[in-house]
Amino acid sequence: MLITINQMQDRPRAGRVTTGLRAAPESSFTPAGTGNADVLRIIADPRTPTFVTVYANGRRRYSYWRPLDSTTGQGGCYAALPTPDCDELHAAGKIELGDPVEDPNRTTYRVSASPRLAPAPIRSARERPRVVRAARVA
Repeated sequence: MLITINQMQDRPRAGRVTTGLRAAPESSFTPAGTGNADVLRIIADPRTPTFVTVYANGRRRYSYWRPLDSTTGQGGCYAALPTPDCDELHAAGKIELGDPVEDPNRTTYRVSASPRLAPAPIRSARERPRVVRAARVA
């Protein structure tokens, strides 16, 4: 079956011929400047594997696997994290790098939250220390 395409609607009246393709919208899940708390929350989530790739020229790129959201249909891809925020968290000791996987052009590390930042385990009422208040003596 032969389909005819109206090519005139993609062309401006004067000037260059355009292809009719539009630029893809920005699809960053974590916008720049969201702060260290959001980045640390993403890294600490065990459902989002996070990696840093260090290229041969010294450039670093932090990224994580964004799971597919069945309600919106978005995700199922790698998303980048802001490098300055991640470098700041690494310098502060809040995130750690795992074993390297080396390639001729790059080295990739698994990024995880520091275990010393893990929240204290929840204890039952019997395990919690009992607070004793001193009686007032008049």
